[in-house]
Amino acid sequence: MKVLLIGGGGREHALGWKIAQSPKLSKLYLAPGNPGLNQFGSPVDLSDTDIDGITKFAVEKSIDLVVVGPEAPLALGLGDKIRAAGIACFGPDKAAAELESSKSFMKDVCGAAGAPTADYGKFTEAGAAKAFLARQTPPYVIKADGLAAGKGVVVTEDKQEAEAAIDEMLAGRFGAAGATIVIEEFMHGEEASFFVVTDGVSIAPLIAAQDHKRAFDGDEGPNTGGMGAYSPTPVFTDTVRRRTMNEIVSPIVNEMRSRGTPYQGVLYFGLMIENEAPRLVEINARFGDPECQVIMRRMESDILPLLFAAATNTLSGQKTSWRDDAAALVVYAANGYPEKYEKGSAIAGVDAANAIDGVEVFHAGTRIENGALVSAGGRVLNVTATGASIKDAVARAYEAINEIDWSDGFYRKDIGWRAING
Repeated sequence: MKVLLIGGGGREHALGWKIAQSPKLSKLYLAPGNPGLNQFGSPVDLSDTDIDGITKFAVEKSIDLVVVGPEAPLALGLGDKIRAAGIACFGPDKAAAELESSKSFMKDVCGAAGAPTADYGKFTEAGAAKAFLARQTPPYVIKADGLAAGKGVVVTEDKQEAEAAIDEMLAGRFGAAGATIVIEEFMHGEEASFFVVTDGVSIAPLIAAQDHKRAFDGDEGPNTGGMGAYSPTPVFTDTVRRRTMNEIVSPIVNEMRSRGTPYQGVLYFGLMIENEAPRLVEINARFGDPECQVIMRRMESDILPLLFAAATNTLSGQKTSWRDDAAALVVYAANGYPEKYEKGSAIAGVDAANAIDGVEVFHAGTRIENGALVSAGGRVLNVTATGASIKDAVARAYEAINEIDWSDGFYRKDIGWRAING
């Protein structure tokens, strides 16, 4: 099977690493790939948002399956174009991808499906938004309605800070993504992320993971795209899994199908869990990043038949199997992330980190410059490790990160603390 993988971050490196293990794979193309991912396939000089270029390449190379990693090409309609060209695509059409690209649309679907989630209001004008805010109790939750790379959320106890966030978003801080904002009820509990693959009718449950969204130790600092992750997730019990499937996942998949926009691909359900009762925080139309990386490290079964079945409406009966080992990930990020940061600083020691048993370093924001590996993003390296327990996996990830020599980076030193401390 010839596969074209779209994207060039840590999530795509992990997906490519796993796809490359499939005996069903004959050729893997990467658009655009990255210095770590490229060892598994052939990089193509195409941006992941070059919808026409990707479609043309897929047709010319007689690609059997296009696997879309990031959210932006899905929101631009890559799934529609690929399917119209007669090629199987793992990833939803533009209309179904609105579950991520519009938070207010996701809320409307939740309401129609009866899925438990936070009360909310949506606004395009600051006065009305602030009037709604005045009727809420802290902490306040303000979100840009559209795609903002995981950074368009402000959670604060301070009303003035919340009002400032309203003004900044509506004034264009996140561009068109913030032209509409959503203000939500704050939900108490512990967060977890649960993933399923669906062809629009059948659903194949995967596993749960937990990430760390704040930049600094102790869950302090600004929200990021994620500073670390681990799986399994103790808070995601069998009871929570059953309730999530029955109360959230199945109703939403069914609602999307009833609207004439069946969802094909992976669905990421961000959950808030309190007393084993899950409520929906968000839906993403792709694998989470960095959660995907730990899920790939734990997946035992061949991923390629699963992806192809979802893309070709043949998912019924597909099985997945999982390793008992835990997996953990530490993000090595550029100083200043998620705000302003420099690019182009030299990185050494990745090979030494990879040499540690059970460790895989996935590249998230790197490039080769004059033959040397340098930083090229905010989240630069994803240091993953497996172990008999979350504690063991975390310890091994930190052992590996200590082998990496990069003067311009930082990382959290408390990844997995909830699970480790009980």
